[in-house]
Amino acid sequence: MSNVIESNLRPCEDLAIEDLAMEDWANEDWAILVGARPAATLPLRLESSAAATSNTPDLSSPQLNASHDNGTVSLEPDMQTASIEDARGDRRQPLGGWAKRLLDLMVASTALILAGPILVLIALLIKATTGGPVLFVHRRIGFNGKAFDCYKFRTMVPNAEEVLERHLSCNPQAAQEWAANQKLKCDPRILFLGSMLRKSSLDELPQLFNILRGDMSCVGPRPVVADELYRYGAASHEYLKTRPGLTGLWQINGRNMTEYSHRVLLDTQYVRTWSLRRDLSILMRTIPAIMKFDQTS
Repeated sequence: MSNVIESNLRPCEDLAIEDLAMEDWANEDWAILVGARPAATLPLRLESSAAATSNTPDLSSPQLNASHDNGTVSLEPDMQTASIEDARGDRRQPLGGWAKRLLDLMVASTALILAGPILVLIALLIKATTGGPVLFVHRRIGFNGKAFDCYKFRTMVPNAEEVLERHLSCNPQAAQEWAANQKLKCDPRILFLGSMLRKSSLDELPQLFNILRGDMSCVGPRPVVADELYRYGAASHEYLKTRPGLTGLWQINGRNMTEYSHRVLLDTQYVRTWSLRRDLSILMRTIPAIMKFDQTS
């Protein structure tokens, strides 16, 4: 009789053991699903994590113990700070954000449609009178220090740089004027048609394409070359906060009749006091301003 009972109990015990095993597996799977770690595997994972941590250098220390034998290099604190600042700078948005960008796209696309025939006519005139390239492409500094190709209708002779160097070397007064304002009232490089385009500011119409590309904005500081940025001094970081503009406070407040230091002051004031309403105001005041031909070069 006892043998019969024992034989009947063994299958039940086996089933109970299997049920317990399945319950443990189910609990383990459920723990994995909810994000907890099973108790059986936790010590192993902690050991592997501790081993990985022990092999990882402490980047928070002021300086790593460098060893050229094992291929590691030292990381100075300044380099860490610079890397963090660069990363933050890459995520920084231009002045005005999406609202200013939307205004740029609306104004630039509308202006291109309206000024399309004028753009074609100017291009044909340049090609017919000079035979050289229609556009003058120059590297300028934009938002966050990024360089871009700035477009203008060509208004100068093809060898403009050589002509400028020769003129400045022979005319000390012109050299002084160039050093002060980066412009010349009597510029020997400018062609007759180019002079007319500059007086009317029509030479800057191709920069509407720069606006559509996101290199420039309708309103902002005028784009500068790399060698010119140092003239902003401590205010250079204000210039780099925004996209350069097709027009701005400088254009409606005297333009070439003002000194360069006043231009920097106007650009700094614009960045620090920006508003969408002010951009609209500057755009409306730009057309009367460009009609003052005595203020253009």
